[in-house]
Amino acid sequence: MGLKGKLVTSVEVKCEGHSIHDMYHTNTYHIRNISPLVNHVEIHEGEIFKVDAVVSWKYVEDGKEKLLKEVIEAIDHHEKSITWKVIGGDVLELYNSFTIITSNEHEWTTTTLIYEKKNEDTPEPLALLSAFIEVTKHVQDHLLMK
Repeated sequence: MGLKGKLVTSVEVKCEGHSIHDMYHTNTYHIRNISPLVNHVEIHEGEIFKVDAVVSWKYVEDGKEKLLKEVIEAIDHHEKSITWKVIGGDVLELYNSFTIITSNEHEWTTTTLIYEKKNEDTPEPLALLSAFIEVTKHVQDHLLMK
């Protein structure tokens, strides 16, 4: 069993995928008001959601508050994707490295988790992936109410 892993999920959304991308890219602060799973979003360095910005999230995973600190490595406006490298927080207690890629097209939103476990007993990050799916559904529902 390898220590490196990759999980990918694509969720069909009822709103345009670019709307989800715009929420994550330009209106990220609003996500904490939209999803009960996101408690706090803070920019520590850089400009609002630009490459090299350092962002932290307090979120709920399996009923427990967690912290995730990331640096934005890439934003592709054409492909509607954002690549985040985790640089701190609870995730790095279990993983040596962790990258999150969100991408959106038409009626689909995709989340990719790329990681390296600290050891073979480390579980797959299914709870975090599930949290991303739930937040995406909350954002979709919010956008459909507009």
